[in-house]
Amino acid sequence: MKNKIIIAIDGHSSCGKSTVAKAIAKELGYIYIDSGAMYRAITLFAMRHKLIINNKVETKKLEELIDNIEISFKYNNGLLKYETYLNNENIETEIRKIDVSENVSYISELKFVRELLVKLQQDLGKNKGIVMDGRDIGTVVFPSAELKIFMTADSKIRAQRRYKELIEKGDNVNFEEILNNVEKRDYIDQNRKESPLKKAKDALLLDNSNLNHKEQLDWILKKIDSLV
Repeated sequence: MKNKIIIAIDGHSSCGKSTVAKAIAKELGYIYIDSGAMYRAITLFAMRHKLIINNKVETKKLEELIDNIEISFKYNNGLLKYETYLNNENIETEIRKIDVSENVSYISELKFVRELLVKLQQDLGKNKGIVMDGRDIGTVVFPSAELKIFMTADSKIRAQRRYKELIEKGDNVNFEEILNNVEKRDYIDQNRKESPLKKAKDALLLDNSNLNHKEQLDWILKKIDSLV
């Protein structure tokens, strides 16, 4: 593709947005940006500072400390992927654990957090040639993105995929715990006051409940080809 574009991928948790976004970025030679990792990084910071108690965030204290947070992405040549850093510490593995997943929705609904990260995300995309996935990429971060995709899948299928991923990593989890987390995050994401999860009017719907990775990739690449 001669002219670089912005590809915005939104959708529900655990529907494979990041996996597909990474593959598309690799195929096009674009930069992949995991916006969800940014919210997870701040969630981890808040947890470490004991700012999330009984599902409530100590918002005033977090707002006072947020200028001390620096989030960056560095490419790991050995693993062939970008990894998330919090104040120069590699936190990629830690932010994927279930305790962070259980708290990230409480952080992502905070207005001052979203304003900070939206600005950072927009700065990262100013030269285009990026694929970014999240909850509000096509609606808030890049409303003028040339290609917007909204991904979803049945909640039980998403929970099963997440369960399999965590078990393979050696985490001690059970399916019901994962399913409850997925459904809770869906509710919070769709009903929060700040930038709720919703499909942009011009976004293409991709329900991948019964699609494998290659089928999803081929579907998106065809949509990209139609833009040329």
